[in-house]
Amino acid sequence: MAEDGGGRTPGNTAGRDGDPATPAPALHAGPRQAWAGLPWLVRSAVLWSACLVVVVTGLYLLGKIAVLLAPLAIALAATLFLTALLDPVLLLLRRLRLPAALAALLTVLLLLGVLAGVGVLVWNLTASQFGELSQELDQGLQRTRDFVTSTLPVTDVQLDNLVRQARDGVGGNAPDPVGGARTAAEVAGSVLLALVLLFFLLKDGRSMWHWVLRRMTGPNREVTAEAGRVGWRTLGSYSRGTMIIAAIDAIGIGLALVVLRVPLALPLALITFLGGFVPIIGATVAGAVAVLVALAAKGPTIALLTLAAVIAVQQIEGNLLEPLVMKRQVQLHPAVILVAVTAGTLIGGIAGAFVSVPITAVAYRVIDTVQRHRQAA
Repeated sequence: MAEDGGGRTPGNTAGRDGDPATPAPALHAGPRQAWAGLPWLVRSAVLWSACLVVVVTGLYLLGKIAVLLAPLAIALAATLFLTALLDPVLLLLRRLRLPAALAALLTVLLLLGVLAGVGVLVWNLTASQFGELSQELDQGLQRTRDFVTSTLPVTDVQLDNLVRQARDGVGGNAPDPVGGARTAAEVAGSVLLALVLLFFLLKDGRSMWHWVLRRMTGPNREVTAEAGRVGWRTLGSYSRGTMIIAAIDAIGIGLALVVLRVPLALPLALITFLGGFVPIIGATVAGAVAVLVALAAKGPTIALLTLAAVIAVQQIEGNLLEPLVMKRQVQLHPAVILVAVTAGTLIGGIAGAFVSVPITAVAYRVIDTVQRHRQAA
């Protein structure tokens, strides 16, 4: 190989005196070399920042989609819940040789009749009590005010200031007529959609599910069929068990309110019944409303007795009735229930709180069934 004028070959960087060769520095380092040359702390900070940006962006987009589709998702969830609840009625009508369409229509009409009948009954029995309750609330609030100022280090002026600030805070957010009309339209549309979907699911739900299974092949069909059966059984057990427990709570607390002569016992019992469909939080809120009404209308002694009755009924329900009525397959940890109810409330308000727990229970049972099938395979 030819040597250059300095006595070195073109590929050799060794000097004349035999010094070891040293590679020539690269004029332009590539992206990988530049990235590898950065300090470890800088690389970690960049990677974590990029991951955080991706996660936050994904959550933001999911939240936007969830808010936009919340009315549809809540309508679908409520429809499935009502379908599982009314499925025994449909099966009973089908055993009487009624056509599927007629049986589904009668089931939906029965639901509407029950809801309308309860509303008319509550109004007829309680409409005359609102005037009396208004006077008793004024007297009760005055007694409560006297009790607060006499037992706590709060003067009348300070209490008036607190009440005024609270009233100003509530009144500061004036309702938007356009937003209220839009919300009312969305609620009406969701209710109408739920009723129409309820009719079709009662009429053709089983044939729809069989159509889905016929499109499956191999082991996926067996897993899907088993997961569907478990999920539907879980939803039915949850809906019927929750309704039974909520009815028992409403009857127990309603009887206690009648015995204690607390006004509006029937509406408070109805609130307790509806609150029973939101585990933990619903029962707590309904009991607090009953105690507050008793405190304002009848004074602290009746309020304490009402509180004792609420606690007794809820303890009997939670420790005795719920394990007997509710299947173990639909039981969830209280922490999971609280997270599910909170998430449902943030996404869909009160309706989201109602449907969040059954959705979570069904999803848990379906995922557990699929995992057990994979482990057995």
